[in-house]
Amino acid sequence: MMKTWFSLIALLVSLPFGPNDQTTRAPKPVTIFDGKTLEGWEGDLKIFRVEDGAIVGGSLKDKIARNEFLCTKKTYGDFELRLKVKLLGGDGANAGIQFRTKRIPNNYEVSGYQADMGTGWWGALYDESRRNKVLKGPDQAKMKDVVKNGEWNDYVIRAEGKRIQLWINGVQTVDYIEEDPKIEATGVVCPQIHGGPPSEAWYRDVVSTDLTK
Repeated sequence: MMKTWFSLIALLVSLPFGPNDQTTRAPKPVTIFDGKTLEGWEGDLKIFRVEDGAIVGGSLKDKIARNEFLCTKKTYGDFELRLKVKLLGGDGANAGIQFRTKRIPNNYEVSGYQADMGTGWWGALYDESRRNKVLKGPDQAKMKDVVKNGEWNDYVIRAEGKRIQLWINGVQTVDYIEEDPKIEATGVVCPQIHGGPPSEAWYRDVVSTDLTK
């Protein structure tokens, strides 16, 4: 009898944890910007730089000639992206974070979803160079009480299957279900600075969590 018990205990100890073990299966956040270099990213380094531990796009001295994007070399599908953002340059400043996005060949533009930034645009989900419209967004009058102008703001992007959700400073601004089956569900992540007056978009503490099941 004792041998039987020892054999059973040994079998249980040797078994791997099952699918319900959350400790081993829980996705772990990964920092995708090291705060010092642009290793793992590609784009126009005359437009983008690293300053004070942040990715900075644009300039407060010169007009921004056109939309510019700094993109990850890695692609992402189902994931949650958390970062801090700051936009400088007044009401004319505009930027955003592209995701599930593709570079357009032989073009400076990209095509895909954008979590928008800027007066009248904060927290909206825009479809860049594809459907060219806001897919869903918050009441911008209410965003005046949510966004800290000229200061750091927390932005969260969650893309899981066909559902996309956005939050700014803990306030949900978008809960969108993609109904077009042709829209790709993977792509790169690209901080943007929009063409326009002198302005700067700052991005730091960029962390991604893989939600792939």
